[in-house]
Amino acid sequence: MTYRIDMADEDSAQFDHSKRSRDWAATMAGHLTSDIRLAHADSWAGPGSTDIADRFAREDADAGILAPLATRATASGMRAIDEQPDEYRTCFERDRDRILHASAFRRLSGKTQVFVFPHDHQRTRLTHALEVAQVAVSVARALRLNVALTEAIALGHDCGHGPGGHASEDALSPYIDGGYDHAVWGSDVVLVSLNLCTQTLDGIRNHSWSRPAPGTPEGEVVSWADRIAYVCHDFEDAVAAGVVTPQQLPDLVRTRCGVSRAQQLRTFIHSMIQASAATGRIGMVPDIADALAAFRQFNYDQVYLRPESQAQAQAVIDLLRSLVDHFASHPRDLPLESDFAPADPGSTLAVRNAVTYVGGMTDRFACRQAITLLQYDTAKLPQGIDTSIQQ
Repeated sequence: MTYRIDMADEDSAQFDHSKRSRDWAATMAGHLTSDIRLAHADSWAGPGSTDIADRFAREDADAGILAPLATRATASGMRAIDEQPDEYRTCFERDRDRILHASAFRRLSGKTQVFVFPHDHQRTRLTHALEVAQVAVSVARALRLNVALTEAIALGHDCGHGPGGHASEDALSPYIDGGYDHAVWGSDVVLVSLNLCTQTLDGIRNHSWSRPAPGTPEGEVVSWADRIAYVCHDFEDAVAAGVVTPQQLPDLVRTRCGVSRAQQLRTFIHSMIQASAATGRIGMVPDIADALAAFRQFNYDQVYLRPESQAQAQAVIDLLRSLVDHFASHPRDLPLESDFAPADPGSTLAVRNAVTYVGGMTDRFACRQAITLLQYDTAKLPQGIDTSIQQ
């Protein structure tokens, strides 16, 4: 079979392409009727009513739907800087929308989840955040929690991650009092300009299990959803990369959760819902929680801590520290359009600005900055599976 266009058909193909372009351009303004402009010439759709549910109506409706301890959205929400409430969106819906449109969220598409420079079908930090949101919302709906708050926390929970995965925390910690924690950095530095609600920031700041418990049930759900999502999808990516096989999973995991992502996610989500139905708390049925712990330990032993992963982590640490040291010593190399306050070379402020800038980089940008500014040895750069920085 050939997909080549024969010479005799070129004129026809050019005509078809030109016609498609004209047809598309003709829709620029839509289709005007007597009182409204429509997208399609034959459009018929409508809600069947002219009644509109504004924010007040939806907040009132939530009062009869949400569980007793679910977080209520009220007016513009509790924010560091007071704002006027939106006419139609709740405060947590605005938070979710702000995170979705934030450059820090978009940059997650270029940041490592497990494998540096992933293949097209492997996860990035961005796809991880989306999968966490799916798991968290599935649980929150069943528990009658605030779905918009749950989704906002889930989407924003990893915005504080630096390039190169969790190794970036080890790389940047020496420069920050108390260390660099992606959860705290995300809520207290990266997302500050969005003026998010305190409940959203609390859920982001405390989503890691090593942190204090979140102050809302929605935040607690995201803490579980994060672990469920990464345990399942990191394993799936490792299988696709040939690092492990499903047959290597511990018997406890295979018998209780299955070997496919769909089986595993369904088991963990249902177990959380069942635990809440039985106890009124956010958690997981013990025998399935044991399987999740065994699954996570397997990933640590076979994926995260394997020699290749350790070498990748060390390469990330060396790279990022070299960049921070450079920008701390040469603060004028920071981009002119940045909002960093002027700082003297080597000062505390210069170091913090350098960490903020480097922590926000994508994997490839960090590598290219090192090559451009430091003449960094490309052989020392983190390497993906069959992927180099030049590709």
